[in-house]
This record gives sequence, structure tokens and C-alpha cells, in this order.
Amino acid sequence: QVQLVESGGGSVQAGGSLRLACAASGNTWNLNCLGWFRQSPGKEREGVARIHTGSHSTYYTDSVKGRFTISYNNANNTVYLQMNSLKPEDAAMYYCAAAQYCGPWSLFEHWGQGTQVTVSP
Repeated sequence: QVQLVESGGGSVQAGGSLRLACAASGNTWNLNCLGWFRQSPGKEREGVARIHTGSHSTYYTDSVKGRFTISYNNANNTVYLQMNSLKPEDAAMYYCAAAQYCGPWSLFEHWGQGTQVTVSP
């Protein structure tokens, strides 16, 4: 079993910042990629950022490049998403996810419960 527990969501004004955290526990020994997805009402879930837990190599979707930063702390098996210069269109439920390999978003198979991010104009 893999447990992914997100925290750090909330409400901010446009231009503000939030930092999300996701603590991974359980049978994570073979999970080499952690990532963040988001889904807003009426839209499909989209991949936002991912990081390889060994090399710390990262990948971002175009809409968040230069504003979001994903990082990973090996000591506590926690992945973070620092979100700066937030826009109303960033508002969504954000999900932490884990995969055995870093690659296509479809590889992610373990999911957290989500944390809500609200951005007011």
C-alpha cells in the first residue's frame, strides 16, 4: 500500500504564493517519480509537474513554467510544489501522485486525496 497525503492548499489573491506538500509512505521503495496534477470543475485532470526522486530531474507543463517549482526531500520522502505568481486559472484541486517511472502522465498510478487551491482575481 502507498499513502500520499497532501497539505498546504488554501485561498490566495492573484499574484500570491502557496506551497503544497505531499508526504509519501508505505510501500514506496519502487516509486521513482512523484508529481502533481490538478483538476478544476468541468475540466480533465492535467499533469502539472513531476520529479525523479533519484536524480531530481524535473518536468513542468508549459502553463506553469517559471512560476511553479517542484522539489523532493529524500529525508522525509516528501514532494513540494512551490506556486508563485498564481493566476485565477490555477485554481483547482491539486493531487499528489506517484509512479514507478518518470515519463508520460499516464504512468502515475497512486494518488492522494487532493488539496484545494483557490485564487481570487
